Amino acid sequence: MADLMKELVDGVVKSVVSEILKKTGLTGTTRRKKRTTTKRKPATRSTVSRTSGTRKKTTRSPAKKQVSRRRTVKARSKPRQRAR
Repeated sequence: MADLMKELVDGVVKSVVSEILKKTGLTGTTRRKKRTTTKRKPATRSTVSRTSGTRKKTTRSPAKKQVSRRRTVKARSKPRQRAR
């Protein structure tokens, strides 16, 4: 009797799992797509001579803190004018 119940439960679980996988379309593991890069053009003689040598490295300044601006008198009075 226990074997019969075990077979019945195993069969139901197996069919339910296969049905769920069929609906989701996941048959195996998914792989991430590699990012495709474009080939760079070889440097021409004019671009090489312009960029070579005496260029200074610029350092980025830190981001400025965002400050909320105070609305002007005119902007603050607009909602009051609409309410009238």
